[in-house]
Amino acid sequence: MIANLDAAMALVFTWNMAAIILACSTFGLFVGAIPGLSATMATAMLVPITFFMDPVPAVAAIVTTAAMAIFASDIPAALLRIPGTAASAAYIDDLNSLTHQGKVGRALGISVTSSAIGGIFGSVVLLMAAPKLALVSLNFTSFEYFWLALLGLSAAVMLGSGSLLRSLLSLLIGLMIAMVGMDTTSGFPRYTFGMTSLLDGVAFVPALIGMFAIPELIRSFTGKALHVPVQSVGNPLRIFEGVGALLWRRKLNLARGSIIGTVIGILPGAGSDIGAWISYAVSKRFSKQPEQYGKGTQEGLVDACAANNAALSGAYVPAMVFGIPGDSITAIVIGVLYMKGLNPGPMVFLTSADKISAIFLVFLIANLLIIPLGLLAITLASQVLRVPKRILAPLILGFCIVGSYSINASASGIVVMLVLGLVAYVMEENDFPVAPTILGIVMGLLVERNFVTSLIKSDGGVLPFIERPIAAGLALMVLVIWSVPVLIWLRGRSRK
Repeated sequence: MIANLDAAMALVFTWNMAAIILACSTFGLFVGAIPGLSATMATAMLVPITFFMDPVPAVAAIVTTAAMAIFASDIPAALLRIPGTAASAAYIDDLNSLTHQGKVGRALGISVTSSAIGGIFGSVVLLMAAPKLALVSLNFTSFEYFWLALLGLSAAVMLGSGSLLRSLLSLLIGLMIAMVGMDTTSGFPRYTFGMTSLLDGVAFVPALIGMFAIPELIRSFTGKALHVPVQSVGNPLRIFEGVGALLWRRKLNLARGSIIGTVIGILPGAGSDIGAWISYAVSKRFSKQPEQYGKGTQEGLVDACAANNAALSGAYVPAMVFGIPGDSITAIVIGVLYMKGLNPGPMVFLTSADKISAIFLVFLIANLLIIPLGLLAITLASQVLRVPKRILAPLILGFCIVGSYSINASASGIVVMLVLGLVAYVMEENDFPVAPTILGIVMGLLVERNFVTSLIKSDGGVLPFIERPIAAGLALMVLVIWSVPVLIWLRGRSRK
């Protein structure tokens, strides 16, 4: 890969590529900043346009759009408490709490800088070690994926801001919602109540929008919403005041988040969502101030934002080397590669090494552009704070309805958004955290599918779940996470 950098640079550093990267960066920032419009949707909208492009510009357009949209989803999360993606939902309460504290510039400054650094780290790993790292991901079977998914699900124990019992009950609500739809093995409908719109399960994006946006809108209309000081970011360069010193103090967090994000991203089917959730949970577990998480912690933001974009780069390792999509975005990229004659697989690194190196180089450029273009997007979007919330609420509701409808072009998305929004409002009014519920919806099917598949493979046996070294290591980590709360409770009881 390194030997072909000269040829790759000749393909990337042209006026044509510069125009495509700039246009797609702007498009990605716009789509990511609108509640309900995801990075996957943005890249899917570009596919018809790529028909008329050469291979490298076509993939570069999708890569740049996705990188910008993933970061831009943090903007509505901070300003409106509406996450653009599931990854942003992991740390949405911290972003929004910093906004309420009058530190919106600091919150988004940490987000844009950590996202860029994490993305650059993932891009360098992708450029230098893609084929070797992909071999690691091939060692993962359904047994390893089950324990990995269970490890992510166990993060709910650390994500809840309230009591452990409330967090677990919130997680169970999410798992119940994830069970709606067709059974993963038998294909039998579950809890659909005869509605064909629920056969594919509860649409995740409408659920995400509803559970975070609707409670805020209800509080706005009823006058219960917290008053956010009227402010703007002001001078864009002031966003970085103190961020450099913070990142230096939290350099271990930055490195840990980047590594976790890249490793999780490399695993097929995991993606940036799980990377951000696990990184945030690990950060809270090892923090000296875990009580600050969910209330405006800057430490957790560094970990999760770095993991967010690092996982996006890591997902391209199995996609390029074996044609296995790491997430929904790389599935789109694989289709474009086949369409352009760049069939993913080990041979593509020999037959089209210059083009693959050029695509990886675009990753690096896209993540470098996150800082200047992200600053511009933050400065423009922060003017939203100057608008009174009651005037802004109908517009936000309109965006939520459009975003929920556009997922499947069905009114059922709007119904899901409203119903789960009311559920989330009741939960929050009774001090139940919403984050574990979202995590349950995200990872419920992943746990069930791999668990059932593993049971079929082992003919109902339990021993094969821990026979393989990686599976045994992940199982041990899950056991430790489950044991810690019990040991703390026993210790407290013995003291009494």
